[in-house]
Amino acid sequence: MGLKIAVIGAGGVGGYFGGRLAAAGHDVTFVARGEHLTALRRDGLAVASVTGDFTVAPARATDDPAEIGEVDFVLLAVKTWQLESAITALKPLIGNQTAVVTTQNGVDAPQQVADVVGRDAVLPGAVEVIAFLDGPGRIRQIGGGKLTFAEWDSVPTDRVARLRDAVQESGLTAVVATDVWAALWSKFLALASVGALGTVTDAPYGVLRARPNTRQLLVEAMTEVHQVARANDIDLPDDIVPTTIAFLDQLPAEGTTSLQRDIRAGRPSELDAWTGAVVRLGLKTSTPTPINAMLYELASARAQVIGVEGLPGVR
Repeated sequence: MGLKIAVIGAGGVGGYFGGRLAAAGHDVTFVARGEHLTALRRDGLAVASVTGDFTVAPARATDDPAEIGEVDFVLLAVKTWQLESAITALKPLIGNQTAVVTTQNGVDAPQQVADVVGRDAVLPGAVEVIAFLDGPGRIRQIGGGKLTFAEWDSVPTDRVARLRDAVQESGLTAVVATDVWAALWSKFLALASVGALGTVTDAPYGVLRARPNTRQLLVEAMTEVHQVARANDIDLPDDIVPTTIAFLDQLPAEGTTSLQRDIRAGRPSELDAWTGAVVRLGLKTSTPTPINAMLYELASARAQVIGVEGLPGVR
């Protein structure tokens, strides 16, 4: 039996994962707006993918979640700076058994959603995909396609199993985490450190890892995140920092994070949810984060100079 799914945020992540699920026969409705919504309604969703192109037509799409009603799952696929309005839009979709899957970078989003809909309705998650909006009604995927998720306490449940099966049968990779918070913090440790240093230097991965001093800054920034994780009772592996550096060594030399690209282009960014969160959580637990605090301040100044308005400060 197919799942009823609402996708809030029909960009690269939501469009690709939602498109795969819809193509596999699930009842998927995209919450979108503007020209993208018009194109989805008129032409459907066209996905160009390295694993094979496909089109979902007709595609169900609306700008009013109340038109959808209660669903089995909500795939919350907006950026962190869009989260507040997206959470407000959740309410008409939530029933007694509904699960909201968070996909945001950082570690704050699950609690932000839980504050509104309750922890029982949240499946903390993380995605690994390179996909983007390639024009109204069009998504381009050039790599990845993995969704990692679990219940808040990582206990196996029937609904987690149902979502896992649906994701896998759609041609995607589903990982049910045995410790979902360790999974989220492992990604957070890498993104916050590399994203901030890449932003302040405007250098790609190859330069950051090849220069001894920038490589050492990465190690020190990641070590601070590891210490903040421990202060928050997150059980990361003892070798998480060298393991993450080894992973960075395997990435394309010309690669950059979305944070670096967004700030360079003068777009709103996730700096506050990445490095800003490291500093905030460090202050909350009295864990020193001098490297991340410096990187956050420098990246914030760079964003201001380039022209990003309204960048939140450390709270």
